Amino acid sequence: MRAVPIPLARLVRARSPRAVARRALFDAQSPPPAPNIRELASHRQDSDDFPRSSDGKIALKGMRRREIARWLEHAGEKRSRTDLIFAHMYKSVERGGLRANANELDGVGDAFKARLGELATFDGDLILDDVKIASDGTKKVTYKLTNEGGGVVESVIIPSLQDDGRTTVCVSSQLGCAMNCQFCYTAKMGLRKNLTAAQIVEQVVQARRMVGTDEVSNVVFMGMGEPLHNLDEVLTAVDILLDNKGLAFSRNKVTVSTSGLVPQMERFLHESEASLAVSLNATTDYIRNWIMPINRKYNLDSLLGLLRQEFPRQTPLGGHQRQVFFEYIMLAGVNDTDDDAERLIEIASGLPCKINLIYFNTHEGSEFKCSDQARIQAFRKKLLDGGVICTVRQSRGDDDMAACGQLGSPGDKPAPPRMRDPRTRATAM
Repeated sequence: MRAVPIPLARLVRARSPRAVARRALFDAQSPPPAPNIRELASHRQDSDDFPRSSDGKIALKGMRRREIARWLEHAGEKRSRTDLIFAHMYKSVERGGLRANANELDGVGDAFKARLGELATFDGDLILDDVKIASDGTKKVTYKLTNEGGGVVESVIIPSLQDDGRTTVCVSSQLGCAMNCQFCYTAKMGLRKNLTAAQIVEQVVQARRMVGTDEVSNVVFMGMGEPLHNLDEVLTAVDILLDNKGLAFSRNKVTVSTSGLVPQMERFLHESEASLAVSLNATTDYIRNWIMPINRKYNLDSLLGLLRQEFPRQTPLGGHQRQVFFEYIMLAGVNDTDDDAERLIEIASGLPCKINLIYFNTHEGSEFKCSDQARIQAFRKKLLDGGVICTVRQSRGDDDMAACGQLGSPGDKPAPPRMRDPRTRATAM
């Protein structure tokens, strides 16, 4: 019997004007979709389209060591020179590293130096613009981006308060951010553009030039932007940071923080050796939908479900990370109640984790206030009594807008829409 086609109109269920309006509101509040990262990764591996700097030359700092080897072969040069190039870009100055251009290479002939300088660059597409030093020694470093569209991005160099020589570099992965977290100053910029792997790595190279190779021991992706919304470039940058023939950071010392992009988190956990931190900041969808709009797309059940599935990490790359690191910004009257603490205890009971309580660092135009010291300590005590590993992160650089959530400069461009406090809406009803 011949099938009778059903008219298309009967297959499409009409939506009410109210449903259409709700969908439009959700779309307006959701971040723009991340690029098709698997397609991009495949294209990068299978083609000769190597990353390029703003001057059109091959961006050596934008490539893993194996990719540099592949490019050298493509250019008709010896793959065996890969480790030499890598070491000269990334090893300590004392060991002949952190070089700025091909002319400074040792152990190769002038002809190779000239050809390398003609085809490729050690440049990271950043120009050091300004360094501001807070009273606690924290440095806010401002860079001008030299690639298309320009812009100014910031990173932070945080010295240890102990006399142990440890310094942490907080790097940015985007110019601005699309996540629109309501407590974050960077969110007021919206997303201007993604940084390249070379621009991310260059922030660490510059930090080592400023304070010394052996001083910089930790890297955190907690500056401007949502790292997992720029996943391919971040994965490349992390691999470069961890390569033992280059910058050689320990995999326990490089941490990538996310607001909760669940599909990208799953890929990161299976493809990267770096540690993962999750900016949690609320224990109910009711509050998290407000202060972190990404929760409207990937709610707490989705987020925590993936983490319970993946932790302790079992993959060969991530087996060192037994606990997920939760960041929890303390907002007075918003997420700091005893009920919130009880819910955190419940979350931790089924998920190996460490909770890091963070002071909210105020900024112009913010409607939020930091919980007072007594509330933070009481909140922490409740968590500790409930068997949860919990620390309080000391605020650093907040007197010079260099602290967590204070980076960026919105300028005169329109800011993303502010989310209404749902508690106010409920009271009005």
